[in-house]
Amino acid sequence: MFKTIADPADCEVRSVIRFLNAKNVKPAEIHRQLVEIYGENVMTDGMVRKWVRQFSDGCTNVHDEARSGRPSVVQMMVWLQK
Repeated sequence: MFKTIADPADCEVRSVIRFLNAKNVKPAEIHRQLVEIYGENVMTDGMVRKWVRQFSDGCTNVHDEARSGRPSVVQMMVWLQK
């Protein structure tokens, strides 16, 4: 049995995807392993496939890109609590 990891950072999960993709692990197997360690809500199979495509196309950044536009509700709640 494996020890599970709760609430991983997005960049951690993407780093695991990048690593396993470099080892030529198939997206479905990457998703299976992520769910095994991080739990059912880690990332959808479709998102894993999206990240595998991006890493296969040469993307190396596992961190969130800065985005313009309206902040998320969570960001607004954190801001309001300050």
